Amino acid sequence: MSKTGFYWHERCFWHDQGPIGVFSAPGEFLQPQAASESPESKRRLKNILEVSGLIDELNVVKPPAAALEDLLRFHTTRYLDQLQAGDKARGGNGGDCAPFMPGSWAAATQSAGLANAAVEAVALGEISNAYALCRPPGHHAEADQGRGFCLLGNIPVAVMRARALGQVNRVAILDWDVHHGNGQQAAFYDEPDVLTISLHQAANYPLETGGFDEQGEGAGLGANLNLPLPPGCGLGAYAYAMEKLVLPALESFNPELIVVACGYDACAKDPLGKMLLNSQAFATMTAQLKTLAERCCDGKLVFIHEGGYSEGYVPLCGHMVIQTLAGSAISVPDPQNDEIAAWGYQALQPHQQTLIDSWRQQWEQATQ
Repeated sequence: MSKTGFYWHERCFWHDQGPIGVFSAPGEFLQPQAASESPESKRRLKNILEVSGLIDELNVVKPPAAALEDLLRFHTTRYLDQLQAGDKARGGNGGDCAPFMPGSWAAATQSAGLANAAVEAVALGEISNAYALCRPPGHHAEADQGRGFCLLGNIPVAVMRARALGQVNRVAILDWDVHHGNGQQAAFYDEPDVLTISLHQAANYPLETGGFDEQGEGAGLGANLNLPLPPGCGLGAYAYAMEKLVLPALESFNPELIVVACGYDACAKDPLGKMLLNSQAFATMTAQLKTLAERCCDGKLVFIHEGGYSEGYVPLCGHMVIQTLAGSAISVPDPQNDEIAAWGYQALQPHQQTLIDSWRQQWEQATQ
């Protein structure tokens, strides 16, 4: 089996949302600024891989854009028509805080194409594991609308395609972006063979989804696990949640493939999240998943890039994740890793432990 795959395309960096800054829309007293979801953090991640030399150890692939038939497994025709019409005009808004300018349709379909190719290659055993540098992100997009900077559901599109083609059946999706992975939840809420887990900051975005009580419906009841952590969680809380709930739930599900919605906005430097992770935390979680995947599903593990809005810190976090995936000795020093780890309240706090223990007890009772 060949080395770790790295899927990217310059076209993805050309997606333009217009001058909305950190807000959902322009306003009278909001001076225009570049959108928070900019290409810079992603381009810098790709660049740091080049400069460190790690990219030379990866299997670099630039696959084609997703086909319309792939998108239609998840999205409605009306919504896709709306995106294409806006793209041909002066731009538009895919839904809730998902603005776009001409050229975004090509970027979005290319982004979904990266996810498709990465999932297919790993599912078929052509490569060990993979990282897709997708942009625009996808984990908030729903069947009939875009949300939260996301236009197309990269992961639902890729997973539905792979399942439809018989490449894989039983899939686990872990979303550790700081915002709730509502797109995956909605896509597979009644599907028993796709486990969706979201580890996120409580009631950040979207406000109306992401509660622990949302556990699936019908045949899919018990196949959706939300862990809405309180703001301010750091290394201790994330490590405890992974150990006590996330990893056991994944192993119990016994997937054939694990897909990670890999956002870096739970890092301590992010402007849109209030969590305290350093780059080593992302590497540690990656190592845990890699070990589990080797035990459960022949190491089949795919990372799909999602949020993360610190242009300086995302590349360091991403390099640590990809280095860990590849099992490489090529490292890049993080000058603030130890400083962040030494901040106050990084240890597991009593209220955090009580909450996670309560979730674990309820989840075990619900899934027995």
